Amino acid sequence: MNGTKTRGPDFAGASLPRHLVRGALGFGALAASVACVPAVGPLALLLLPAGLLALRGCPMCWAVGLAQTVSRGRLKRSCADGRCTVTVRR
Repeated sequence: MNGTKTRGPDFAGASLPRHLVRGALGFGALAASVACVPAVGPLALLLLPAGLLALRGCPMCWAVGLAQTVSRGRLKRSCADGRCTVTVRR
């Protein structure tokens, strides 16, 4: 990888509050879909797609995006001579 910069997927949100609201809605809908099954029946499972939509499809991807959103602007990655380092911006 001489001189090529590889970038992984970016799951970060536009802002931390917006990302947290999406998480609360997504995880809340997922939990409610399971918790409401005894009261509402299988109809409660219709909340599953809403929860996954709020999380953009994957709870783990949302968690990775949270870490990226928090660290955005604070961490700097640099690669030189085949070595990559991550430093904290001041």
